[in-house]
Amino acid sequence: MARVGFIGLGTMGAGMARRLVDAGHEVVVWNRSRASAEPLAAAGARIADTAEEALQAGVAFSMLADDGAALSVFTEDVLRSTFGTTHVNMATVSLGTARTLDAIHRSAGVGYVAAPVLGRPHLAASGQLNIVAAGPAADIERARPFLDVLGKRVWSVGEEPASANLVKIAVNYNLIHTLQALAESVTMVERGNVAGETFIEILTDAAYTGSAYGGYGPMIATRTYEPVGFSVALGLKDLGLAEQAAADTGTALPTSPALRSLFESAMDDDRLSTLDWSAVAEITRRL
Repeated sequence: MARVGFIGLGTMGAGMARRLVDAGHEVVVWNRSRASAEPLAAAGARIADTAEEALQAGVAFSMLADDGAALSVFTEDVLRSTFGTTHVNMATVSLGTARTLDAIHRSAGVGYVAAPVLGRPHLAASGQLNIVAAGPAADIERARPFLDVLGKRVWSVGEEPASANLVKIAVNYNLIHTLQALAESVTMVERGNVAGETFIEILTDAAYTGSAYGGYGPMIATRTYEPVGFSVALGLKDLGLAEQAAADTGTALPTSPALRSLFESAMDDDRLSTLDWSAVAEITRRL
């Protein structure tokens, strides 16, 4: 059993922290809202009063919502009080924020690993995530016993933390295209009087057998957008991260304006905006 910190207990973070508790580790958790930490305390975790206290566990993980949340929690003042810690940031942040966090951590003498995850909340809870990691090799190895509990595979993509965020952003950009391809195909067959569910069975058996098509296809075909695994707002955020990353790397994204228009339309709809990001398919159905 080892001591480990966990910061950020949303749907994904809570599932990962619980995995560490169930694996027998001494887990010190912190969340802005203490109520989110109470179920973990009941399972055996200890609630920290501050983020610094969770970081002082020696190895600490975080899963915060966005750039602003990460930058507001991991300040120079906070990190200076946790010298020698290794911090593994599992959130999807922009390349600019990834580089800023890397610099702040190095200045404070805190190891920094970016390790965004691929997978929905049920995979986080079952330890079946794919984890894309980048940072100093020694820090990745220090965190590996915990990473192996959280995911089925750890992909190391280099020593610059921003590289991991670039890979995750690119994966999410592909997922956004997958949602739209499914939306257009399902709408087309529905208008030709073929059941969307039947089309998805054919598609995922014959050509597209991966988890994205097998998972999101039935959701779109049956219009089952709850429970929410990843919101429309987060999808729009990740599309923005892809646009920023494209600008950073000098890459053209010819389809991104159309995708942005669809997500913005979904966000403008009071009903769709609260659903899973696959609900953006309903905008195509209306066109």
